[in-house]
Amino acid sequence: MAEEIVVGVDGSPAALDAVRWAAGEAALRKLPLRLVYAADVTGGRFDGGLPVPQSFFDELQRAGQQLLAEAAAVAGEVPVSTEMPLEPAASLLLECSRAARMIVLGSSGRGGFTGMLAGSTAVSVSAHASCPVAVVRGRPDATGPVVAGVDGSPTSEQALAVAFDEAAWREVPLVAVHAWSDADYGVPLPAPDLDWAEVESEQQRLLAERLAGWHERYPDVRVERVVVRDRPRDELLARSRNAQLVVVGSRGRGGFRGLVLGSTSQALIHHAGCPVLVVRPRSA
Repeated sequence: MAEEIVVGVDGSPAALDAVRWAAGEAALRKLPLRLVYAADVTGGRFDGGLPVPQSFFDELQRAGQQLLAEAAAVAGEVPVSTEMPLEPAASLLLECSRAARMIVLGSSGRGGFTGMLAGSTAVSVSAHASCPVAVVRGRPDATGPVVAGVDGSPTSEQALAVAFDEAAWREVPLVAVHAWSDADYGVPLPAPDLDWAEVESEQQRLLAERLAGWHERYPDVRVERVVVRDRPRDELLARSRNAQLVVVGSRGRGGFRGLVLGSTSQALIHHAGCPVLVVRPRSA
């Protein structure tokens, strides 16, 4: 895994929050930050086919360097490098993710990252990145435990590993949440005739199996097990109000085959009360 945390910056307050949060992550691990600003001038022409004059690129370069300098100033004592390539934000960050420890984005942006919260850059990068992606929203300086969503899927297993690592570095408890009634139907359906006590017991066993072996690897991390009959996104959104970080897989057991970002991770990216870390298997 690369020894670098990459942050997308654009001069917005949300991006500066992302830099501060990422600087805290980097300081914990003694890693450098790489700040990138995507200056996208597609095609090098104005509407109508007129070429963009060199003076425009000169001003763009000057403004971009100023934004990067302002971002670097809030990173504190963490080693920082900066970069401003002329390419779209999402493709730049996805390329960076191939060698990064983590990608960090603000919850909304402007300029090169316009539309981030509305479902463009943050969702695209979270869905396709080769490393974990943090979307810093809610309370960037939040305290409390690390919360992990656990559903037994392979992606959830990867997210659980990252969550234990985050809790260990932060020296805080880990809340492992397994919400097992995760059907999200568009119309009401009659509840099946099930022995709900037995189902509850099965779900408790599933969570215990997923947590088996982690105590030996992280003996100092105190784990709280939570099994609830609820939609995962509803339970995790509620837990995010009192957590410092929520860690989830990019998609889990629910949803349709072929989706690269599930409804739970998307809901957290848009509405969580604290930073969200979305994890995809590196082989994906």
